[in-house]
Amino acid sequence: MENYTVKDLMVPLMEYATVSEGATLYDAVMALEKAQEEFDHNKYQHRAVLILDKKNHVIGKISQLDVLRAIEPRNEQTNEIDDIARFGFSERFIHTMQEQHRLKGTFMKNSLESAKKIKVITCMQSPSEGEYIDENTSLDTAIHQLVMGTHLSLLVTRGNDIVGILRLSDVFAAVFHAMKQSEKKE
Repeated sequence: MENYTVKDLMVPLMEYATVSEGATLYDAVMALEKAQEEFDHNKYQHRAVLILDKKNHVIGKISQLDVLRAIEPRNEQTNEIDDIARFGFSERFIHTMQEQHRLKGTFMKNSLESAKKIKVITCMQSPSEGEYIDENTSLDTAIHQLVMGTHLSLLVTRGNDIVGILRLSDVFAAVFHAMKQSEKKE
């Protein structure tokens, strides 16, 4: 494990799901599906799509959770329920209010139709300073950065360019494999 570097485990940018900043949520979901079909099935599937600007530089990413957040309908009543939750009402009471509100509408049909038109740039997450890591960094340092930042992935850099993504799932798989190998030696 101590000899691994980030570039040994990263997924190169050209193998990762990407869309342009002008793409819709639907385009992002389709890109994710395509990347999952083409990716080595012995590895974990992608769970996010990288967003590229006009110069093909990564400006953000949209995860599966971001997609679900984007399709969740928001209106004055949902905002009021969220406000009520801050006053100490029980989780069960708030959940009941949310369910009653959802039953009044056509949540999924309307949400899915409108989600197709949402631009990814409006719901993407921009990377923070702690989400970048150089490709030659040791795996030990990468693990520390993932854990301390509670990140699911890190953008891998070579100089000023982003060349790949280091996913928590791949790091975990490498650690697990190393643990199994050390057990066999004992």
